[in-house]
Amino acid sequence: MKKKVSPAIFLFCTLIFCACSVRGKNSPLIIVPELQNRPETSNLIGIDDITETQGGTGNANLPAWLLIFNGGGINALEGMEQYHGKYCFVGRNESINFSALSKWAEIYSETPAFTRLVAARIEKRLTSGAELYPDDEYGAFYEIFIKKAFDAEYPGASTQGTYWIKKIVSPETSELQYTYEFFVLISIDKTVIQDIIKKMIEETRTAVTPTRAQNNAIGNIQLHFFEGF
Repeated sequence: MKKKVSPAIFLFCTLIFCACSVRGKNSPLIIVPELQNRPETSNLIGIDDITETQGGTGNANLPAWLLIFNGGGINALEGMEQYHGKYCFVGRNESINFSALSKWAEIYSETPAFTRLVAARIEKRLTSGAELYPDDEYGAFYEIFIKKAFDAEYPGASTQGTYWIKKIVSPETSELQYTYEFFVLISIDKTVIQDIIKKMIEETRTAVTPTRAQNNAIGNIQLHFFEGF
């Protein structure tokens, strides 16, 4: 019997693998912020390092949604009145190339990067309820279901806001170095994603032959998937 691995560690390793497999040699880094959305993390952005923003010089013009995300993560964003009935996702990208980041932000909701962000959240929910390694807990169901999540389309996603900051990077020399970081806030109706996930679970269950224990675990996650999602 294998020992349980922390879901956060398992998800971190999975995302690192995915990022390495899709990132070209000169491609800007794409960060998945869900890994950092724990309540004890209160300074995701590093506000003191900001020298300029989309709203002007200094760091005093950050929009409310970005401040809320910075302080409380995705759960705090989804608690805002305007996002009632919505799931929220925040894409982040960092580079010295301002033009490339601008183009990235314009089409983010329609790119595979957004699909991976949704799928990573699905995977995090699945692993968070596991008592063992996910492949022990769910058997073949796990691998098939997660593959479906990364291959799925999530229609109806809407960009609610974009914002950029310019910040100091710890220099290797005495000369200060700067980088830009772009944030894109995406929302999507809860019913859309819930219907997709329910269908994927049903399809996957019919494609596998789990043990009795695995079948119980699958049935439990199917029944309670959206609690804490």
